[in-house]
Amino acid sequence: MSLASVQAFFAARQLDIPIIELDVSTATVAEAAAAHDVEPGRIAKTLAFRLNDGRDVILVARGDARIDNRKFKDAFGKGKMLPPDEVEAITGHPVGGVCPFGLATELPVYLDVSLQAYDEVLPAAGAVHSAVRLSPQQLHHITQADWVDVCQAFA
Repeated sequence: MSLASVQAFFAARQLDIPIIELDVSTATVAEAAAAHDVEPGRIAKTLAFRLNDGRDVILVARGDARIDNRKFKDAFGKGKMLPPDEVEAITGHPVGGVCPFGLATELPVYLDVSLQAYDEVLPAAGAVHSAVRLSPQQLHHITQADWVDVCQAFA
């Protein structure tokens, strides 16, 4: 069902983006990187947060990024990751397949600047064995997301 919502999202926008479906799990960054034969940073992980003001937001960051608590607080105020049992209800996607496309609830989407280190990234596509390949700029255009800097700096 979730994969179908991503397909419908792409079709509604007339986007010709192939969805890659594999026979193996890509639910974690490590599994996805191995399955797609890329470095973990190229996996665009999608995280769901509940902010202290009650808003839920989606953040997409490079796979090997860690949230910088100070930067996160400066950008959003205090917040915490949604518990796994709430993620699917709010996003429409299972944990491990969460992506910024075809969301069940209209949520603000943010892209961390860490993604800009790559010419191509691979976010999930609504299932624990699916992904798409696109540039960070395409991801930005498709999601109409805002860029933020909330992850720890990379050397």
